[in-house]
Amino acid sequence: MGLDLNVATISLLLLLASTANAASRVFNVRNYGAKSNSDITQAATRAWKDACAYPGSSKVVIPAAKYRLGTVNFLGPCKGPIEFNVLGSIQSPGDPKYFKGDTWISFGRVNHLTVSGTGEFDGQGRTAWGRSGCSKTNYCIHLPISLRFDFVTNSTVRDITSFNSKQFNINVFGCQNLTFDHVTIKTPGNSPNTDGIHIGRSTNIKVINSKISTGDDCISIGDGSRDILIKGVICGPGHGISVGSLGKYHNEQPVLGVKVIGCTLTNTTTGVRIKTWPNSYPGIASDMHFENIIMNNVDNPILIDQGYCPWNQCKPQIPSKIKINNVSFKNIRGTSRTKDAVEIICSRALPCTNVELRDIDLKYNGKDGPATSRCVHVNPLIGGHQNPPACSIKSLKKKI
Repeated sequence: MGLDLNVATISLLLLLASTANAASRVFNVRNYGAKSNSDITQAATRAWKDACAYPGSSKVVIPAAKYRLGTVNFLGPCKGPIEFNVLGSIQSPGDPKYFKGDTWISFGRVNHLTVSGTGEFDGQGRTAWGRSGCSKTNYCIHLPISLRFDFVTNSTVRDITSFNSKQFNINVFGCQNLTFDHVTIKTPGNSPNTDGIHIGRSTNIKVINSKISTGDDCISIGDGSRDILIKGVICGPGHGISVGSLGKYHNEQPVLGVKVIGCTLTNTTTGVRIKTWPNSYPGIASDMHFENIIMNNVDNPILIDQGYCPWNQCKPQIPSKIKINNVSFKNIRGTSRTKDAVEIICSRALPCTNVELRDIDLKYNGKDGPATSRCVHVNPLIGGHQNPPACSIKSLKKKI
């Protein structure tokens, strides 16, 4: 029996050694014909295909240099953990007519993906902004999103930079356990519909320690989003950090569990906000908490807007059917560019419930009086310091 045990042990060790030897392999696009200042679409596609088929851990490497890259879909499932390591600068096709769809680079149905590197994704958005049908009063739905993550699980995106996207910089859909860490997004404040990171129908998504400047929401959270953590994000310029807009489409899924913690917003058109359409389809947005946030010269630093109706695309006289519940704004301080530093405008059909304001200190930059707050169809719980004076005198018992 001892001999059998030794043979079994040796066989196991040999198997583990064999697995370790096959555990990691690098697929450099240079080995697939990629050259500096050239189109590497085919090389990157072939490198990904081989890496994805490799049974151990694999890494696709884009070395330091400038490259051009057309539309690519990096699809799984892969046979092992895979990393897409970008050290160079990748440039999108400039002419929007090149794109037949709304995507430049996508990662789909991949488990244990890492997108990493100090490289850059250049969306060449300046070639598209301001064209017919693409302005601040019209969505650029025909323009490509720079980076898509669809049905990606147990994965990380870290250290990369996206700039000058034609539409959204990053779109997240149907993902689980996906973290964005130390991601940089740089797009001008006048670039239309260039959300930094949009999250929809995804669970356990984290955006941490990142810096986002853009022409729309720094981070937007759409329907079906659950357990979202936004922490240590620097936002501005942009439209702030937003939940919504919600209720425009039939069969939207609830938003449950959003935490925005320790962020700084500078020169944004709104701060932290929840927005729903009037005359909306029914829906739920609950368990949303905004804490320890600094506002520097921000329009409407705290905002719940259940009458969100840009460009008169709705019937504002019909109230929203989105039920907002269990929301807190705690330790939010800084300066406001508008007098209405705090606005909580809820639906008359479904008033907001369990809304808490605690330790708010927002000073108005203007000369026409101090900052004000306004509440409609809500009776918030109030605690701690309140500047501007809160819109309810109902006190909240001090928590331990």
